Amino acid sequence: MFHRLYVGTGAFDIVGARKKWYIFFAALVIVCIASIGIKGFNFGIDFEGGTQISMPAQGAQGVVDEERAKQVFSDAAGEPASEAQKVGTGGATTLQIRSDTLDAAQVARVKQALFDAFQPLAANGQPSPQAISDSAVSASWGGEISEKALIALGVFLVLVTIFLALYFERWMAVAALISLVHDIVVTAGVYSLVGFEVAPATVIGLLTILGFSLYDTVVVFDKVKENTRGILGLTRRTYGEAANLALNQTLMRSINTAVIALLPVLGLLVIGYILLGAGTLQDLALVQLTGMLAGVLSSVGLATPLLVDFKMRDPKYKQQAERVRARRANQARKAAERADADDFDAGDDEQLEAELRKEKAYAAAASVPARHQKSTVRKRPAGKPSGKRKR
Repeated sequence: MFHRLYVGTGAFDIVGARKKWYIFFAALVIVCIASIGIKGFNFGIDFEGGTQISMPAQGAQGVVDEERAKQVFSDAAGEPASEAQKVGTGGATTLQIRSDTLDAAQVARVKQALFDAFQPLAANGQPSPQAISDSAVSASWGGEISEKALIALGVFLVLVTIFLALYFERWMAVAALISLVHDIVVTAGVYSLVGFEVAPATVIGLLTILGFSLYDTVVVFDKVKENTRGILGLTRRTYGEAANLALNQTLMRSINTAVIALLPVLGLLVIGYILLGAGTLQDLALVQLTGMLAGVLSSVGLATPLLVDFKMRDPKYKQQAERVRARRANQARKAAERADADDFDAGDDEQLEAELRKEKAYAAAASVPARHQKSTVRKRPAGKPSGKRKR
């Protein structure tokens, strides 16, 4: 299998099995869209707005309990806390409590109540009220981020469409854009399914994966363009077979590129988040990891099969495929005729050899002298009269 991956001789019929790929991608997109519509997203405070209280997770009496912290927060603020979670590991662990927007008096009461209950330790190891901080974010700020991200996405898609249409052709541009939309929907759907928090870093990561997905698709399309140059005048392969060969020739490159690109992302996720306790790095790494995997799958199993279906709608490519099939049928008929002739000749040779063996047997039998019986008449000795008189 690995040998076939490296040589790229077209052993994997990806284009031929495109209906199965379509079913897989359609099911994946339907699940993601359903999750987005039913479950929605877990938007962070930057998008929904509100107040966030942060303090060290280590207090004078030990590790701060999240549920108890939420209860203290709710009793002091008069409003329930929407979320309480710990960010980071070890001594750098921070407890973050979020709620709807609180006024200054409520924030002051909450901070004092948390300090009295847990006495969080400052950097010098001593309990201090200054170890508790607060931040307020307006929901309009998150709306501005979303609006600018959508504008950037629209501009990107327009420029990509123009580039692909000029460098390649129209149907390649359409197939690449469909693949790109698939990657965005799947990445967003995964975030909705697992409940990852959507933060500004998530939006940044989503925009970065678009370039990676497009890069892999362009590499495959460039090989397809090379393999299908002048194919309308040839009868060796159909357009779909030439595109499938291009996929096989670039498959190992796509796998290697994906592995090399995902290793730094995994390092960002493991080292940046688990060891350093940076939540922003977590958001950035998760969206890139999801988007890259979706991009590799779509560039191989979706973009090129879609391109083949679009191209085969053109009568010129249909006629070329018919010529290829007619040529192969003619070759198969001639091969069958040659096989029949070889079998017939072999039968004639065997019959001729049998006849020759018979003739040789007859000739050998005819060359043996005939056996005669011995005569009963005695021969007269020499010089002895015969007994007849002379007259």
